Amino acid sequence: MTALSGWLAANSSGNAGAVIERGFKVIRNQNWLIVLSGFFEPVFYLLSMGLGLGALIGTVSGPGGTPISYAAFIAPALLATSAMNGAIYDSTWNVFFKLRFANLYQGMLATPLGPLDVAAGEIFMALFRGFLYALGFTAVIAVMGLTTSWWALAMIPVALLIALGFAAFGMAITSYFTTFQQMDWINIALLPMFMFSATLFPIAVFPQAVQWFIMVLPLWHGVELMRQLSVGHFEASTWVHLGYFLVMSVAGVGFTTRRLRSLFLR
Repeated sequence: MTALSGWLAANSSGNAGAVIERGFKVIRNQNWLIVLSGFFEPVFYLLSMGLGLGALIGTVSGPGGTPISYAAFIAPALLATSAMNGAIYDSTWNVFFKLRFANLYQGMLATPLGPLDVAAGEIFMALFRGFLYALGFTAVIAVMGLTTSWWALAMIPVALLIALGFAAFGMAITSYFTTFQQMDWINIALLPMFMFSATLFPIAVFPQAVQWFIMVLPLWHGVELMRQLSVGHFEASTWVHLGYFLVMSVAGVGFTTRRLRSLFLR
């Protein structure tokens, strides 16, 4: 506890609220339309793939082998993807501009704010975006009858956990980028992860070696966890998926704090 207290004292003034307050003012005055537009992407995917293509596919095997509609199969996966996308884009492109062009973090860290305050504030704003998407999309799939258990309500806080893991690492990785061209690597990583994390089709369609690789990807753990919650089916792997994001979140916040400190407080 002494080491932890010392680390907190060295990296935080306890005023992350100032960073959060600024973030909400920016959303209110400039970015609200961008934030709102991100909600519709998973909804359009659900309507086109879940209802359109789903009419041709019929039922598929869900958690525990229970037959479910194709729309019910991809809906939780799209929620996990939405949480990832909202957090990643808020903690990468947004952070990149502030870091490399607006020099905002240099100004913040010239005040009593510490690197943990800045990291916590920016990650919180990414979580807020993820929360809005999770809340809205969960309401949509509930109205469409694509959830069969009250455990589906737990998908909202779990979406925040998924967003936290991606936001923390997204912010830290972005701190290494210096050009807009390097930011394209984010899309290069995200698109294959979306396509191959059992979002639109079961992991069993891949060869065994590819399946092992997919099981390392964070989005796959989020997708599987969301699916289990949507139908209220739990097994030992549920705790593995949950633990994966807990470790990812703690490691990501520590990584980001250390990176900001090394950049601006030498």
